[in-house]
Amino acid sequence: MKKILYSAGLMLFMVCCKKNGSEQNLNSSDWTIFRGDAGLKGYSDVQLPDKLQLLWAYKSDSRTSSSPVISKNTVYWCDKRGKIIGVDIQGTKVFEYDFATAVEASPIISDSMLYIGRIDGLMSALSLSQKDTVWNFETMGQISASPNIGVFEGREAVVFGSYDNILYCLEKSSGKLISRFESDYYINGAVAVTGKYFVSGGCDAWLKIIDGESGSVTDSLLLDAYIPASAAIDGNECYVADHSGNVYVFEIEEGKIVNQRKIITATDSEGSFVSVPALSKSTVYILSDDRNLYALDRKTGLTRWKYLQKGISGESSPLVCRDKVISCSRTGIVSVLDAETGKLIFEYDAGEQITASPAASGNGFYVLTNKGTLLCFGRVHE
Repeated sequence: MKKILYSAGLMLFMVCCKKNGSEQNLNSSDWTIFRGDAGLKGYSDVQLPDKLQLLWAYKSDSRTSSSPVISKNTVYWCDKRGKIIGVDIQGTKVFEYDFATAVEASPIISDSMLYIGRIDGLMSALSLSQKDTVWNFETMGQISASPNIGVFEGREAVVFGSYDNILYCLEKSSGKLISRFESDYYINGAVAVTGKYFVSGGCDAWLKIIDGESGSVTDSLLLDAYIPASAAIDGNECYVADHSGNVYVFEIEEGKIVNQRKIITATDSEGSFVSVPALSKSTVYILSDDRNLYALDRKTGLTRWKYLQKGISGESSPLVCRDKVISCSRTGIVSVLDAETGKLIFEYDAGEQITASPAASGNGFYVLTNKGTLLCFGRVHE
């Protein structure tokens, strides 16, 4: 493993991370779940500086498709060999645990426990303090998406889908099965949670809403094409993209879809969507495989702007940090744009493919490449 330091901005980044008040610190801005919160809306309240630079890069020795998560000053991810790696905000490896089996999913951290799905079909709970597996739950198919946590039938639950076509709800503390819901095909995306409701889309093209209190499906809707990624939820609005190139918004009340519309309708000339939408209060941002990052008005559905990325798109999903949007292309270009205008603020060529989604913390953000290089971006030292 090798760490490359860019010391010009590192010390200032560390100082800013320790300040209170208007300067966010890492503990108050942990990014413990894929997409930042249970609704998977890809929004962070971190205020990125106007001038950014690469502060450091940590090179691991194995490829990954995991997105990073952040807890207590440490960035965690899992590589394709099954190693959980933790790197602190100075770029030093401080944690390692080996599952000794292939992992492609992103982890979630809750109460000093890390939960992650594996290619061999196991959902595992790992104690970060003890560096030991607390429980495993076996499914009959690979697990490719991050789990989520909600309350199901009065118990805190880990919820996730598997390639055995089943959505599982497990007791968080013990890993015991609480309930399961069958699908007609693979469940590839993470489950979004809002209040007592769980929202899941799968490769069978069905969007389903599950009431965690009653343990029953309260509504479902067949979309025009299969759903390769996750829904994003803010308030009672749920945004979903399908593989043919449609983007939908659904209004959900009491577990029912009360209104629906397409804000992008698929055409032969436009690309499909395999990333998760990112939501601010006024705008939905989504990356298409036509290489464009779209900014759509949440009220009208109209396109406010679109930005043509350098390089091809991939599974990476955009991240909104207040007035800025971070977007990564599969080719390896990291772009930071003005959220209001779409104007390019910062660009970096990683030289390695990127399919993971970025994570924000303190006054900077992290990007993980497919080769397992963790990049830390922060304030330019002047």
